[in-house]
Amino acid sequence: MIKNVKSNFISKIIFSFIDDKRKLELVKYNKILQKNININIIDYKLFSGKYIIYEENGIAKEYSLYHTLVFEGKYKNNKRNGKGKEYKKNKVIFEGEYLNGKRNGKGKEHDQWNGNVIFEGEYKDNKKWSGLGYYSRYKYKDKDGVKDRSIPIYELKDGKGIIREYGHYGDLSFEGEYENGELNGKYKEYDDHYRKGEIIFEGECKNGKKWIGKGYDVDIGKEPIYEINNGKGIIKSYNGSKQLEYEYELLNGEKNGIYKSYYQCKLVEEIEYKNGKLNGKSKRYDTKKNELTTETEYLYGWEIKRKIYKNGRLEYECEYLLMKRWNEKYYDENGNLLYEIKNGCGKVNYEYKGMKFDGEFIDGEMNGKVKGYKDELIYYDGDLLNGKKNGKGKEYKDDGTLIYEGDFINNEKTGKGKEYNHDGKLIYAGEFLNGKRNGKGKEYN
Repeated sequence: MIKNVKSNFISKIIFSFIDDKRKLELVKYNKILQKNININIIDYKLFSGKYIIYEENGIAKEYSLYHTLVFEGKYKNNKRNGKGKEYKKNKVIFEGEYLNGKRNGKGKEHDQWNGNVIFEGEYKDNKKWSGLGYYSRYKYKDKDGVKDRSIPIYELKDGKGIIREYGHYGDLSFEGEYENGELNGKYKEYDDHYRKGEIIFEGECKNGKKWIGKGYDVDIGKEPIYEINNGKGIIKSYNGSKQLEYEYELLNGEKNGIYKSYYQCKLVEEIEYKNGKLNGKSKRYDTKKNELTTETEYLYGWEIKRKIYKNGRLEYECEYLLMKRWNEKYYDENGNLLYEIKNGCGKVNYEYKGMKFDGEFIDGEMNGKVKGYKDELIYYDGDLLNGKKNGKGKEYKDDGTLIYEGDFINNEKTGKGKEYNHDGKLIYAGEFLNGKRNGKGKEYN
């Protein structure tokens, strides 16, 4: 399952941020984890969504529970210490120095989309402290016109300065006073998309959060549409037709309570937040049929339960452990149980609305030999590992004609294989890499 896992959370720290009801749920959730997969979330680093694999010479790699790299560099006493790199979606978003697990010293922050440097200088306790900030794209617009991205858009000294950010199209997004390494003081936010240059919030920030001020929507009028006092208020937003798009409660500068989103004045979704994180139930609705479609439950930002409805009836429900589906149940149109997967494991052989599946679940994922059918016609026959095509397999067209047989790695054709045309005749035999023909091979007329 997960090996070489080191903790940076203890029960006292986790429990200090949640109420008594959430504490009981967390304890129950922890017992389920211990019972089913022998992992204790109190002792392991799961709530940060990461695990660490240590290597020689103090070098380590840190991965998310989706198995994507999030950090590589030097560790000391189970914390980042020394030079390292942070990643997001396999792209470097920061490279620099760390001390006691935090950014401290020289560093560079990168735009995750194009890799451009957006800040370079000194960091202190994870905060930008002294250095220069840059626009991430290629050109931006200020009061004097278009400027090149090589020109800094702001400068910080000892955690102070006027910080600015620009949107995708190069227009000013916000500007505010920066002190003690955070937004503190006067703050203005602009619409950088539909109503470019128009102020949509003006006020003050405290410790990086909107604290006092007024929000505007020029489509509604010149009067403010909401007001924030001491980090508290009801935030609202409207579309061009003056229809309410979303609203939520702000408390201590963070989302708290029910977040509601609308489409053409009809409720689409309502989500429960606590201290800026998902905590509680979320409901999503079909606005055409005015009925519930999905019900989800979150605990400390983690999804733990989900129910899916169709035409007012329960069609599917499951629990989540370590972001994997657990204890799944599928129901037919009459509410009868089609099949069930307990503790993430079990063999499944069912047919429903033309879909047929024959395979095995292990640790909440499809694993082993699997066959899938649609309207009695096979569309895949082969090996799966962690829900993805891995190993030998065969792919078929919608009419059941074989189009590929050979090796797969992570859903991609990789290794040796054969491709066939729509008549089932061989057109290529050879090597593949990442879904494309690569290496030695033969093409056929």
